[in-house]
Amino acid sequence: MPPEAVEALYARLAAALPEPRSELDYINPYTLLVAVVLSAQATDKGVNKATAALFPVADTPDKMLALGEDGLKAHIRTIGLFNSKAKNVIALSKALVEQHGGQVPADRDALEALPGVGRKTANVVLNVAFGMPTIAVDTHIFRVANRTGLAPGRTVGAVEDALEGVTPDAYRRHAHHWLILHGRYVCKARKPGCAGCGIADLCGWPDKPVAAGAP
Repeated sequence: MPPEAVEALYARLAAALPEPRSELDYINPYTLLVAVVLSAQATDKGVNKATAALFPVADTPDKMLALGEDGLKAHIRTIGLFNSKAKNVIALSKALVEQHGGQVPADRDALEALPGVGRKTANVVLNVAFGMPTIAVDTHIFRVANRTGLAPGRTVGAVEDALEGVTPDAYRRHAHHWLILHGRYVCKARKPGCAGCGIADLCGWPDKPVAAGAP
């Protein structure tokens, strides 16, 4: 995608949603971290439903450890892979207490060293909790980047690198949210909403079901 098209794409997404935010509910950086870990292979809506009762009683690593793995499981049984996720949340809570004074570190390497935390989770926490211009590539962003031609890549890492390279500095802070929300609600996997898409004329996808003009 030419640089002028990239600029126009982000400008339109920004105009439609100037201040995007995570759809995961959280109280502080710790609960955000837990919510993102729980959201793997699960919907934000499902995670929010479970954490609505969890976070009021366990919004710090110490409180989560006091709740214990079995207590945590009782809250998140409706979430897929809840057994392994409970184990990871307890382990990362212990690591935060022992290694970081109970605080979530604003550092990629330190985050990725925590149990159950990969690059995508670290990027989300750095972006949402600490305002860093990171871009976390999930299935929605991977699809949008490849389908539109914005930042093609065969792997998540390749797409992240491509997005880092083409995204103008002015849009880096919110690029993650604009792209994920566009993929979640417009550029959907099975039934993309090309007819109502505000960037359809910029999109390079050859299989667009309709030819949409600029908004």
